[in-house]
Amino acid sequence: MLMLTNRHTENSRDGLSGPVWFSLILLVSWLVLPLIPLAIWSVSRSWYFPDIIPSAFSLRAWNYVFSSTSDVLPALGVTTLIALCATLLSVIIGLPAGRALGLYQFRGKALVELLILAPTIVPGIAVALGLHVVFLSLGLAGSYLGVLIVHLIPTLPYMVLVMAGVFANYNPDTEAQARSLGASAIQTFFYVTLPAILPGLLIGSLFTFLVSWSQYILTLLIGGGRVVTLPLLLFNFASAGRNDITGAISMIYILPGVVLLLLGARHLTGRSRAVESLRQI
Repeated sequence: MLMLTNRHTENSRDGLSGPVWFSLILLVSWLVLPLIPLAIWSVSRSWYFPDIIPSAFSLRAWNYVFSSTSDVLPALGVTTLIALCATLLSVIIGLPAGRALGLYQFRGKALVELLILAPTIVPGIAVALGLHVVFLSLGLAGSYLGVLIVHLIPTLPYMVLVMAGVFANYNPDTEAQARSLGASAIQTFFYVTLPAILPGLLIGSLFTFLVSWSQYILTLLIGGGRVVTLPLLLFNFASAGRNDITGAISMIYILPGVVLLLLGARHLTGRSRAVESLRQI
């Protein structure tokens, strides 16, 4: 028994075990391998079955993507702006809502949580078709504001539920101590509350941004084709059989997710500076 314990301790100190490494390699392969054909398509001119590699290479797709006549770069800007605004609004709304759900017990709390989860359970097309009639009467259909508002339906649940989990493990007594020492409400939030909830806030913002970034059905139905985003362009070129341009747009499409994942990797693993600093206090 002692030998098994020592061996387990040595494995923990030396690094991950063989099965864990195998699982990680399998997971990374599962995520990366589907992207390889898209990357190859983006620089190919002709690629026919059963050729393993394209018979001719070309940067024609990338030239089109960055050309002034292309809608890709404007769509990239629109997609980024809508996703950032949706994330900001989700933080503003989801932070106090998550605090209420995480810290307090009240009558009807289970019903509120169910209603928050409802947009993730109900099919998106059903929600969009129901809202389209309302947005037509309000003059929001076919507008950027309408698309932004409808993006809050799938993004808010992620933010609220993540923040509710964060505040469920949060001790509000630290805020009371800061206020008793003369700190204002704003100072208490920025110097006490925010450092404690920052990892969860970043994770919620990451998921919120990616959910808004990838919306297709809601953007298509509410935007009515007037609000052009990257998912719409990607689907259009894929449906038209333009595999080279589809591959190039796909590479741009996945870039924000990869960048945000790398930036938030420390917080995803739980090793954040905010948590470490709180432990030292």
